[in-house]
Parts: sequence; C-alpha cells; structure tokens
Amino acid sequence: MRFMMMYKPGREERGPPSAEHIAAMNAFIEEGFRSGVLLLSEGLQPSARGAKVRLTNGETTVTDGPFAEAKEIVGGFAIVNASSRADAIEIAKRFLRVAGEGVTEVRQLFEQSDFAAA
Repeated sequence: MRFMMMYKPGREERGPPSAEHIAAMNAFIEEGFRSGVLLLSEGLQPSARGAKVRLTNGETTVTDGPFAEAKEIVGGFAIVNASSRADAIEIAKRFLRVAGEGVTEVRQLFEQSDFAAA
C-alpha cells in the first residue's frame, strides 16, 4: 500500500536547517530509499514563495503567500510503501523523531485496483 505523508512543522519557517539536521534527515531518507519504503520525498520552500489558486462558483482567484496559518502549512511530503496503515504510522513517528516538532498527516493513496469493477 502506498501512503502520502504531509509534514506540517510545529514552528514558524525560519530559513534553512542546520548542517546537523540536514545530515540526520539525509541519513533517514537514504535508509528509506535503500529499504524500498520511501518512494519520493521533497521539502517545500517557504509559503512566501507560494500561491493558493481557488475556484469558487466558476471564478478563479489567486492569493500570493505567505499564508496566515503557519501551523497548517505543509513543509514537505513523502510517498511511502507500507504493509499497512499501522506500519505507515510507525514510519511517520520515526520521521518526526528526525524532523522535530510538528504533525505528519498520513493518507492512503488510491490504487488502480480500488477502481476495478466489482
């Protein structure tokens, strides 16, 4: 099963992480790729460089960042391959021990077989 994990830091964006934090995260990511659990992982640039595009009642609006609710901003994401939801949650717990304070939302991805005719 594949899961998307979206990380929301528990602190405001303050620029690049320390060399030690980068080394720890790189080691975690390398181990994940080597084991086949981690399929894709990326960090996101600050929300000040982003935009929200919204469609409401046929009208499109664009709002440039930064965005007000820092606790809701996704700082990075990963796609992992896990044997179960419980296994994906354990991966998220290990990630948070490396990443630091924050929240990781774990969501299972639809697979082609989910749409097969019953």
